[in-house]
Amino acid sequence: MKPKSKILIIAGSDSSGGAGIQADIKTITSLGGYAMTAITAVTSQNTTGVNSIMPVNYKEISKQIEFTCRDIQPDAIKIGMLHSSKVINSVLSSLEKIKVNKIVLDPVMVAKGGTRLIDKNSTEMLKKKMLNKVSLITPNIPEAEIITKTKINSKEDMIFAANILLNLGAKNVLIKGGHLKKQNIIDVFVNKKEISIFKNKKINTKNTHGTGCTLSSAITAYFACGKTLKKSCEMAIKYVNEAIASRPNYGKGHGPINHLNSIEIKRRFL
Repeated sequence: MKPKSKILIIAGSDSSGGAGIQADIKTITSLGGYAMTAITAVTSQNTTGVNSIMPVNYKEISKQIEFTCRDIQPDAIKIGMLHSSKVINSVLSSLEKIKVNKIVLDPVMVAKGGTRLIDKNSTEMLKKKMLNKVSLITPNIPEAEIITKTKINSKEDMIFAANILLNLGAKNVLIKGGHLKKQNIIDVFVNKKEISIFKNKKINTKNTHGTGCTLSSAITAYFACGKTLKKSCEMAIKYVNEAIASRPNYGKGHGPINHLNSIEIKRRFL
């Protein structure tokens, strides 16, 4: 099988393999894409939390992006952790040079254990300079609350926050509703023409590490292959739900999901 599309991932590394660049590569590969990377930070973490974060110099991030794309032009780009104003500026500068139209931004701001991964100045820069440069932004509820400075307790609040993001320059918004204390998970896709609600039963498990990274990468994989953004979101949500349901149960804390759920391994390789 040959890869269906080429995707550049700009994000941080997760030493435990459940989130970040590692989750992105697994997701894109399992959905039939070819993954390239530009690492923005190296983290030491496991399922119980983040131990340390070592930022990669912004000039090196730009070199990774531009040198890679000079040789292999990506069909789409997924952006994750951008930890400083200098990094955001350098990524924006590199995006201008490589000229890729399909870009999905997962605004990684808070780790599963509560560790803040981006400072306030960078959040403001993200709002002012990056929102209008991407095809889709995929915040979870805490991230949407930080960006929009509103409180989200319901589906209606999610739609209200999504419209604030549109007014700030976003073209399409997917707000993920996993943090609401409901029996069903509601994800809201909004642009200036439509509002779509994706409703799924919540799976009762603590093994959800990397769901946000995985979802945004899955959306990018489907989007890169020619699916519409709405259809890409629908298919990616299904992929993530199946990955949660078939979790491997690794670790003592918030364990990883099963990125291989879409792959059937032939018996001769077992």
